[in-house]
Amino acid sequence: MMRITTLLLFSLLTHNLSAQQKNGLKVINSLKVYKNTCARDPNQELIELRKMIPDLVLDIRYATANNFMKQVMYPQARAFARKPVAEQLKKVQAELRKKGYGLKIYDAYRPYAITVSFYKKASDKSFVANPAKGSKHNRGCAVDLTLIDFKTKKEVPMPTPYDSFAPEAAAAYRKLPPAVLRNRDFLIRTMQAHGFRVIKNEWWHYDFIGWQNYALMDIPFKSL
Repeated sequence: MMRITTLLLFSLLTHNLSAQQKNGLKVINSLKVYKNTCARDPNQELIELRKMIPDLVLDIRYATANNFMKQVMYPQARAFARKPVAEQLKKVQAELRKKGYGLKIYDAYRPYAITVSFYKKASDKSFVANPAKGSKHNRGCAVDLTLIDFKTKKEVPMPTPYDSFAPEAAAAYRKLPPAVLRNRDFLIRTMQAHGFRVIKNEWWHYDFIGWQNYALMDIPFKSL
């Protein structure tokens, strides 16, 4: 009887593990596991963007109450991305600088636990990632950003403010002033030329091509 019970328990555990893997819910929350992963593959490292790109401007909205959640979600105003993502952003910044522009970062790597909180509390689920799948932000392969004038550090006109749920936030929305269209489309072209793709409903959100090669992460900023 004990043997049958043990076999049944093993079967249930194996089934649950398979289902978890099938749903893509393997999340790295161990700093040791993360560091071992980086030792095997340096591209897995989460780089602090300001350290690689010193003239980058940060406006980490989730470290303030100035966001769609209306509350502080991050304990620190920091931005991280996987090494290849950070390297491409450095190239983007260098290209923009020559034209009098720069990048302002609103959000980058996001611990998985924050994605869970967003989904629980957000009134409109279409604008937040489903924890059952995770977010490209959780993989360190997504960045929310805009263009600024490099000298004044002021944002250039864009279709909507960051995190807007308005129709105008869509990357292909065309009923906009010509100058705004030029700014948005210039940003999209520049980011695409460096391995990023804008998502259809948020002109500010860019996913790095090849994000599938990076695991979901739940390492807090303070540990990085």
